[in-house]
Amino acid sequence: MPPVNAVLRLERIERRYAQGEGTLDILRGADFVVGEGQSVALVAPSGTGKSTLLHIAGLLEHQDAGEVYIGGAATAGLPDAERTRIRRVEVGFVYQFHHLLPEFSAQENVMLPQMIRGLSKREAAARAKELLGYLGLGKRLDHRPGELSGGEQQRVAIARAVANAPRVLLADEPTGNLDPHTADHVFHALSQLVEATGLAAVIATHNLELASRMHRRVTLHEGQVVELD
Repeated sequence: MPPVNAVLRLERIERRYAQGEGTLDILRGADFVVGEGQSVALVAPSGTGKSTLLHIAGLLEHQDAGEVYIGGAATAGLPDAERTRIRRVEVGFVYQFHHLLPEFSAQENVMLPQMIRGLSKREAAARAKELLGYLGLGKRLDHRPGELSGGEQQRVAIARAVANAPRVLLADEPTGNLDPHTADHVFHALSQLVEATGLAAVIATHNLELASRMHRRVTLHEGQVVELD
């Protein structure tokens, strides 16, 4: 059953790409709903459209048809500037590779998106310190990415993704570049954050063990989102 308190809702999403003289249909009227405080594992083979679905859900890519609702607000007809604003404020992204800025400390990496949004340096520093402490990095605030382990770097990336208190968190293989023990630690931290903040989280992963610990599991089949449980 779709959650009543839906934060992210995709309705009849279609996406196709030109291929030679024809087209390749990736999403074919896909429907998908994620509720507040809910983590959903997106488990599907490569090439089925996982990244495309995440990019459309996060307003990084335009769909060919259908609607994306974030917090109940329709987004398809919005100008690019407003889509960018919503993406910056309402959506957080975590990728397989952390993409941290190497010349800045862990705390500064988490401060930057807040300062871009307009928070003062003091406010951003306090929020970054709180988030990194929650994720077990309170003693790593001044460390640059090159001085952190892979798991620590990914936890900094998670803190950065939620620094502006988004409603939606989209993660594309966030533990795919980590060893099993570190992946488990990062996933636990991510799950705690989802529960504590009420995020609607969609996490694409090939790790079936981690996927089994999320609230729901879905896959993509013939361009549709299909529940696995």
